[in-house]
Amino acid sequence: MATPPLDTERLLLTPLASEDAIQIQRIFPRWEIVRYLIASIPWPYPDNGAQHYVENVALPASKEGTGWYWTLRRKAEPQEVIGVICLMDTPDNNRGFWLVPEYQGQGYMTEACRAVTRFWFTDLKREVLRAPKAAVNSRSRNLSERSGMRLVRVEKGQYVSGELDTELWEITREEWQRLDP
Repeated sequence: MATPPLDTERLLLTPLASEDAIQIQRIFPRWEIVRYLIASIPWPYPDNGAQHYVENVALPASKEGTGWYWTLRRKAEPQEVIGVICLMDTPDNNRGFWLVPEYQGQGYMTEACRAVTRFWFTDLKREVLRAPKAAVNSRSRNLSERSGMRLVRVEKGQYVSGELDTELWEITREEWQRLDP
């Protein structure tokens, strides 16, 4: 299934496109964003890092039907990318996201997660959604707790900032259906 556009009260979730790499390259390479992301992200971030990711990781996964990637844009400024969220058909790693610090703490990622989780369970008809995260990433952890996910495992993981405890959070379709309005 192709990545459809989604929207929330305040956001447009637009399927990732090649031309988005220019904005991503400008806003993404910041320590506040990358420190709790997986270690395969090069740091310092190369000048062509966003274009490489979009063209060689995200868009091929979208084409193969194993990944769904969206840019996050506020409805008030739809031309401006403020983050990315994705769903992946990968064991124990189904959802990932990042948001520029200027828009963190305002509920935008909660809205985006709600929309893509609905897509995961309703359109893709998946039975469980799992999301790993660095245990020290309290904002991401709090989002998982607020959205009804539960902690299922803790292990070590490699991040841009080094080896950290990794928490694996999950929610089943049945649990989600009880919570989603």
